[in-house]
Amino acid sequence: MPLWRLFSLDRTLTMLRFFAAIIALFIFNSATAASPACPEGGHAPIHERAFVPIGGILQWVTIDGAHCSNPVILFVHGGPGNPLSPYADAIFGRWQQDFTLVQWDQRGAGKTYTRNRPEGDLSIRQMRDDGIAVAEHVRARLGKSKLILWGSSWGSVLALDMAVARPELFHAYMGVAQMVGRRQNEAASYAATLAQARTASDGAALAMLESMGPPPWRNPRNLGALRRLTRKYEAIAADPAPRHWWQAEPAADFDESEEYSWLQFVGMQGEGMFSTVDMERDARCLALPVMIVQGEADLVTHPAVTRHWFDALQAADKSYTVVARAGHDPNQAMIEAQWKLLKARYWE
Repeated sequence: MPLWRLFSLDRTLTMLRFFAAIIALFIFNSATAASPACPEGGHAPIHERAFVPIGGILQWVTIDGAHCSNPVILFVHGGPGNPLSPYADAIFGRWQQDFTLVQWDQRGAGKTYTRNRPEGDLSIRQMRDDGIAVAEHVRARLGKSKLILWGSSWGSVLALDMAVARPELFHAYMGVAQMVGRRQNEAASYAATLAQARTASDGAALAMLESMGPPPWRNPRNLGALRRLTRKYEAIAADPAPRHWWQAEPAADFDESEEYSWLQFVGMQGEGMFSTVDMERDARCLALPVMIVQGEADLVTHPAVTRHWFDALQAADKSYTVVARAGHDPNQAMIEAQWKLLKARYWE
């Protein structure tokens, strides 16, 4: 066969594959929009795992629940780059009897990262809009008018932004280890960790903290070094999570996605997404109920910082819960506190 015919055939096959992908995407969108998996009032169980077209790319979304008629919780994970989807059954499996649980691997994280290696920088606005699109997809897929919105740590930044932008999509917002702002959280975390190191006469930690100096920092390694120390001291004051929670095996490149997302968060010169976060400026009023759950021993999103923002917040209804023997990362006491709040509001 002449060489030019091979090139022509190759181009033809490439075009056919392109149009087949477009048609498949159109069929997927049409099917999910036209036929909800759980019509309003349905009682069938649902367990779905799929890449969903969100923000111009395919993003990983899972939906699990025992009854379609149950209220729906949309989880916005932390990190950034720490998806909950590999661990959700172990941590939140009990909730599936009374709630339908939606996990979403954000742009730059988990299976979404594996499917779409990001080009360029991430932005909070882009990821907030992704989250809103996920909420719209879930509402249509499950035949629900509103969802419960849950965000933890970094996820509390995106989720709170979503709640401010589109409150009509949500019954309520639950913030766990609520992040308030770079200036406020970094300063409080550094001061509290320095105090812990002095109390413990921890020479190595003191040397590290004093060499950094107080924030703000331009060195991207400083925040990571501080986080390692907060975990060390929180482990003393908080009860550990059950071991089986973290036994799932995430994809091999999850570590790579976590590194990418972390650098997007802090920036190479301190100019990353975290540098723009200030909820005292951007989230002073919410047109929906707010539930905040805070670990008493949290050295990352310090309770005093969260409480200061919460006290000034204007909301339709609000509650603030402090959990003893809990830090920044989830443990059994933190999960139980959230469960009780949600059950009281939506089932009792």
